[in-house]
Amino acid sequence: QVQLVESGGGLVQAGGSLRLSCAASGRTFSSYSMGWFRQAPGKEREFVAAINLSGRYTYYADSVKGRFTVSRDNAKNTAYLQMNSLKPEDAAVYYCAADREFGHTAAPSYDYWGQGTQVTVSS
Repeated sequence: QVQLVESGGGLVQAGGSLRLSCAASGRTFSSYSMGWFRQAPGKEREFVAAINLSGRYTYYADSVKGRFTVSRDNAKNTAYLQMNSLKPEDAAVYYCAADREFGHTAAPSYDYWGQGTQVTVSS
């Protein structure tokens, strides 16, 4: 079992940056690929980015490509989402999730989820 806790959300002006963290419990963090999703009010949860076990491979939604960077530190049991050039449409609750396989973009494919952290972008 993996427990995930996100942090780092907040209010930022358009064009600004935030870095989200996802701290995992347990000694099996490095056994999971990690994904980031977001959900805005009235919308479905959507895929943002994913990173494989080692951190060598990453994958992004087109809407964030070139602005967001996903990374992980297996020694710290933590995954990160660096968000630059934020836009009002990036505002959402951001979730991290763990998956045994890399490359899934559908939320049901992920096994474990954090509680989410709110990101608000003012225009």
